[in-house]
Amino acid sequence: MTDLLPTLQEFYRDKLTAVLRHQAAALLVAQYDANNAYQYLINREDTQLGWVAQAIVRHGGEVPEDQSEPARPVTGKGIDAAAPLLEEDARDAQAFVDRWTPRVQALVNARERGMLEVILGETLEHKRFFEQARAGRTDLLGRRTASVGALVGQVLPTRWLE
Repeated sequence: MTDLLPTLQEFYRDKLTAVLRHQAAALLVAQYDANNAYQYLINREDTQLGWVAQAIVRHGGEVPEDQSEPARPVTGKGIDAAAPLLEEDARDAQAFVDRWTPRVQALVNARERGMLEVILGETLEHKRFFEQARAGRTDLLGRRTASVGALVGQVLPTRWLE
């Protein structure tokens, strides 16, 4: 299929945009469980980008250049600040799946179609994480043992403080 390579490159750019938006949101979502969910899905998306990048190279193309992280304005504190980000990311995940499903299903190359279908399925899982975090769920990645108790505090927006 002659349009496989441009399709893979466009998919990569679209997914990279989502990853960068999630990285920006992770700096703003301070609740531990929601932030951990962002960290988990960013890791999965990095893996997915690696798969697509390998496919692009395999088909003789060049991987699109990195983009800059988008600004994600936030107002309020705590879950009030995170809620719009979570809602927007859930909507974006569904829009990504809606936009790409027909194009992926039309691919003749079974290997690349299967890979992209896995990514679309995981994107729907990420949408569920966003929705559950927005609903205040704290068991996004599993349940804590009873001995841990309630977490106090928030995730810092920067890793190192000098």
